[in-house]
Amino acid sequence: MAAIRHTLQREVFEADYERLLAFVQVTKTLKKKKTSFLCIVVSKESPITVKIYQVKKTEKNNFKKKRNWPITMIQMVDGKSTSSENAEFDLHFDKVYKWSAINAQERQSFIIVLWKQCCHYLKEKPDFKNFPPEWVAGDLGMPVENQTNLNEQVDPGEVEDYQALTEKEEQDLIQLMEDCGFTVSNAEAFMETLAKDLSILDGENIQSVLASEQRVSSLMGHLDVSIAEVERVENQLNAYDEIICHVRNTMEKMEEKNRLIEVANKNNQKLLTELEKVILELELDSKHQVALVDADLTTAHGLKDAINAGKALQAVMNAEIHPALIQLSAVQEQKKRFDKWKSKFSQIISRHLNNLFIHLGNDPGEQSGTLGRELNLPKHSSLHKELNNYTELMHWIKAMDRKAYHALTRVYTSALGKLYDRDIKYFLEEAKRTISVQTGIMGGSKEDVSNKSKNQNSTSALLGIEREQWSESDPGERARFNQIFEKVLSQLEPVCLSEQQFCINFFQLDILSPTTRNTQTTLDTAPRDLKSEEPPIPLPNHRVERQMNEEVRKMMADIFGCIEQELMTFISYYEKIDNIYCLYILVRLTQHVMSAQDAGSFLSKSFGSVLVQVKRNYDKFMQAQLQSILDCRGSRKSKCGIIPFVSNFEVFAKTTEHIFKDTARRADLDKWYVRLIGAMFESIPVIASEHLKTPAEVVKMENFHHLYALLSQLKISVLDNQRKEAKVKYNEALRAYVTRYFGRPLEKLNLFFDGVQAKVGQGVKESEISYQMAFSKQELRKVIKEYPAKEVKRGLDHLYRKVEKHLCEEENLLQVVWRAMQEEFIQQYKYIEDLIQRCYPGAMIALEFSIEDILSFFSEIARSH
Repeated sequence: MAAIRHTLQREVFEADYERLLAFVQVTKTLKKKKTSFLCIVVSKESPITVKIYQVKKTEKNNFKKKRNWPITMIQMVDGKSTSSENAEFDLHFDKVYKWSAINAQERQSFIIVLWKQCCHYLKEKPDFKNFPPEWVAGDLGMPVENQTNLNEQVDPGEVEDYQALTEKEEQDLIQLMEDCGFTVSNAEAFMETLAKDLSILDGENIQSVLASEQRVSSLMGHLDVSIAEVERVENQLNAYDEIICHVRNTMEKMEEKNRLIEVANKNNQKLLTELEKVILELELDSKHQVALVDADLTTAHGLKDAINAGKALQAVMNAEIHPALIQLSAVQEQKKRFDKWKSKFSQIISRHLNNLFIHLGNDPGEQSGTLGRELNLPKHSSLHKELNNYTELMHWIKAMDRKAYHALTRVYTSALGKLYDRDIKYFLEEAKRTISVQTGIMGGSKEDVSNKSKNQNSTSALLGIEREQWSESDPGERARFNQIFEKVLSQLEPVCLSEQQFCINFFQLDILSPTTRNTQTTLDTAPRDLKSEEPPIPLPNHRVERQMNEEVRKMMADIFGCIEQELMTFISYYEKIDNIYCLYILVRLTQHVMSAQDAGSFLSKSFGSVLVQVKRNYDKFMQAQLQSILDCRGSRKSKCGIIPFVSNFEVFAKTTEHIFKDTARRADLDKWYVRLIGAMFESIPVIASEHLKTPAEVVKMENFHHLYALLSQLKISVLDNQRKEAKVKYNEALRAYVTRYFGRPLEKLNLFFDGVQAKVGQGVKESEISYQMAFSKQELRKVIKEYPAKEVKRGLDHLYRKVEKHLCEEENLLQVVWRAMQEEFIQQYKYIEDLIQRCYPGAMIALEFSIEDILSFFSEIARSH
């Protein structure tokens, strides 16, 4: 233990002029393997400080300081238990450090020394708790052996009583030791010598004191006089000090008064500035007061004065005033004056604009725009131009009098709504008259037109009915309808957008109302109440924009509320005449919706709503076409021929291709193309199987051939797969028809060789077939004689007549079928010839006709018919 103490002092603390008082080897409570030393150290130089160091041993067995704490930072020392055998203790600094001592004796010594140093150097000792009482109450209660051990380790009193020798004392001690050199061998003689010298010195001191008694008495008298003089001087200084304190207190009071006076002056100056500002901001020029009370809005000069007066009133009512100044009676009175002027000015503006709106809305001359040769919807730019002069007044009304603003808005929308309602209805009637001017539809009475519409609607151009039952409109009328409908939409768009833009500017629809406006206000925003108010809550940009759009659409709906209804009436009228019109309408309306300048405008929304209805009508029309295909049962004539929906699809497709070419609705048409052709593929076999007079194969062959040819001609890319499928079905039906009706004209020969093939299959060699009784050469010759060339030709002629009866003339497939039968006959002929050559070689047996004869037969029969 002494060796560790010596090593710590030499290696760690000696270089910093510090002395080790006590140490304890510890580990952290949660880290038992890592040991270190807690050391109490006192500085050797003034000022004397006491610190606690944590010293760790490095990997090279050197000691190194890790951290330190001044003794003044100790807040509490906790021993965890009053048992002296307990090894744990806590030191509370800025945080709690938990330690466990390796040796209980070291822990005890460390705590005792720490307690004594705290008592000596600290005015307020930290709490020492959970220790034996004798550790923290002095060393009186400690056992003798413990005190001895502690003294061996360190004597805390040394820090208090130790004084180093001066240089003179050190030299005298050395000289004494030199003079008494014999003391090394005789200590008693040295002690006697010291005693003699000490007695001699005591005697000399006593004599010196006795000899200087008188001088001491004199010195004491002088000291008494000096003390009295000092007391007198102290009394005088105390009097001066009292006077100076009085003067100091007086000066402090004067400084405080001056400071208060300066603060009061500053406050008065600020108050004066604020009052001047309030007066200036709340002052309204007399000429503006006159203009507010007696405004003349009929002249340009009076209108200009009224606008300037309104802006001035709005500025003073929106003035930024401190909330404390609002309570001033003068401010309140001025506010009442402002309210009176605002109310009077608002009444003047409202009355004038109300009369102006009604007058403009009743203008009968607005209908004359459509009476010329050109079909036009009248624009009201002159009306807008006249009202533009009052735009700033309307903005003022919106900002200052919300109730009057809403009332004027209702009057304007009511008056202009009637005007546009009259214009649009008349415009659409003129459009109808222009479309039908050469067809006579508009020439008859309303009952005639209604009856014609009903008749045409009941026999509309459905794919599944006969073409003779179609009641189509004149192609010229369809073209005129398409042109005029485009003009109708084109005329509506600028008029509505012009009115919408005017309303946005005139009624300031792009500025939110004061109850929902954001923090970015302008001159035209509503005045703030002169009383204190909470700041407005800013709204997100998308919510602000959506709310503005809703206000615009609401006003446009009040003005142009008839557009959607009148358009649907116009569209329904022509759809009843000819449902093909719905295709034109769908395409045109889609183009206008997609190319709208403002997708969020009222007109775009109205067109969008109409487009939804038109799209539904279009789907109903296509669904009716689809259902007519499924319901079709074909012709009941002797020959089925081409089914109506197959023949009608050409006209239908050419019409739709013309309408939908290079349009945004092409995908909708393609979707229905696929469904319609799919329904045809399903219906053709059903109709073929149900027809009583025409073979099913002929019905499928002719209709799939016609459909294939039509799709090839139309070149509709989305129907490429259906075109290929139609060709496959046509070829299948053709082969089935040839197989069924051509059959085997050389039936007995075919049966004969079927038996030959059966024998070969049973294992008989082909070269030995002639040795079979039933298949001898004589039997073969007998069968061949039954089919002379003349009989074969007669049978083919009969077959040609039958095929001719089955096939319809319009599809012209007779030669195709006849050629297919010719190929089938040649194949059967080659098959028989091949078997004769293989089974009867060298027999000189052959059919009585050749392939050339067959070709001649088929050719002659075809030409003869």
